[in-house]
Amino acid sequence: MQMHETHRTQETHSREQQRRVLWATSISYVVVILDTSIVNVALERIGASLAGGVAGLQWVVNAYTLAFASLLLSGGTLGDRLGARQVYMAGLAVFTAASAWCGAAPSLALLTLGRVLQGMGAALLVPASMALINGACTNARERAAAFGVWAGLGGVAMAAGPLLGGVLIGFVGWRSIFLLNVPVCLAGIVMAARVAPQPRPGAPRRLDLAGQAAAIAALALLNAAIIEAPAHGWRAPVVAGGLVLACGAAIAFVVLEKHRAQPMLPLGFFHESVFSAAVLLSMISAFTFYGLLFGLSLYLQQERGYAPLRAGLAFLPLTVMVPLGSLLSRRAVAWLGPRALVALACLLAAAGYLGAAVCGTTARYDLLALPLPAIGFAASLITPAATAALMATVDQGRAGIAAGVLNAARQTGAALGVAVAGAMIAGRASIGAGMRVNLLIAAVLSAGAAWVWWRAWSHQAAHGARSHGAKKARGG
Repeated sequence: MQMHETHRTQETHSREQQRRVLWATSISYVVVILDTSIVNVALERIGASLAGGVAGLQWVVNAYTLAFASLLLSGGTLGDRLGARQVYMAGLAVFTAASAWCGAAPSLALLTLGRVLQGMGAALLVPASMALINGACTNARERAAAFGVWAGLGGVAMAAGPLLGGVLIGFVGWRSIFLLNVPVCLAGIVMAARVAPQPRPGAPRRLDLAGQAAAIAALALLNAAIIEAPAHGWRAPVVAGGLVLACGAAIAFVVLEKHRAQPMLPLGFFHESVFSAAVLLSMISAFTFYGLLFGLSLYLQQERGYAPLRAGLAFLPLTVMVPLGSLLSRRAVAWLGPRALVALACLLAAAGYLGAAVCGTTARYDLLALPLPAIGFAASLITPAATAALMATVDQGRAGIAAGVLNAARQTGAALGVAVAGAMIAGRASIGAGMRVNLLIAAVLSAGAAWVWWRAWSHQAAHGARSHGAKKARGG
């Protein structure tokens, strides 16, 4: 009887800890996603206020995502080394200070610098939040449910961002979208302080400073070359040289990681076909989705003359489906399985992008908006299902670095998506024409992602069958 009571008390304590972890970490994900979606609606007003063209606005978006993407792997390592809760709180504090900086920035250059600092804070807190959830949830079902809620709240932030941003910008000004983060982040820090610290891994990892420098150089040079190409031409020495240096830095990064005892990116992770597919899928999903957000925001406000509030409302067919899909993802995985669900979601996204391209940006808004719910719903199904599948392939001691790899892929995709979308727009006669090309690219990539995901699960099943057969042959 006493053992039963003790077990029930431990179970109650575990569930309370899970709730505390989930709500504290969801705060961070909400502000990270909210900041991204709100900023897209604010681009036209920021450009008018601080005298920035398309390239300058791309840097306002990508300064954040580049810092986020390139530092995420080190953020995951720091979480594993110093403790997820401590790193999470430090990242949230940096994000808070950086948001205040952005809200007060007097120039485009200083705003861009503030966005870099925001990305640094996000790179610390997001993988730490995923590691906290992974550690607090003791079985796969609890973990999938927690990641579903976590991603669902991020989806709510994505859906609310454009509309909330339109209201704030219309009545208070664009600076308010950054200042809004400050009280939310402070609340998150207070909530995180109530979370019990988790045990650290027995063998903490070292920071890979050389690999980190190579990753930053590769991503920054690649994005800079794509962003500047429309103004200078792809054959210009500054653009061609940037692309060559980016390739060199990427090769150096792989070589460094291959020969390091404790690499920033353990290449052994990619021996798991599902892990590799989840990383590629996340990159493609973010590339297509955030490229659409950037292009659609400029198109609605600069080419169609929408005010920020009207532009925020125009985003709703796309964003309103995001929280719905995220919250339904767990049940959908249980019904269809992760293999079929994610493959179908990618095909749905491909159909949505193709439909938007066929409708054309010169059509009435209601025709342009018709395919948008399919895109938003598909993206929201992909994220939690792919996240849970990837996290299931690694052990607890490496959860932080695995989370960093996944989110680095997602943010790299987002940064490249904005860079390519801007290049397509700047290189054509109108924003609408550039958007159409970008939508066709997104449709092809999404269909390709479905094939990659399906093949990865087939490969995993075949590998498992071979391993089982070999074990039986040995008499195991």
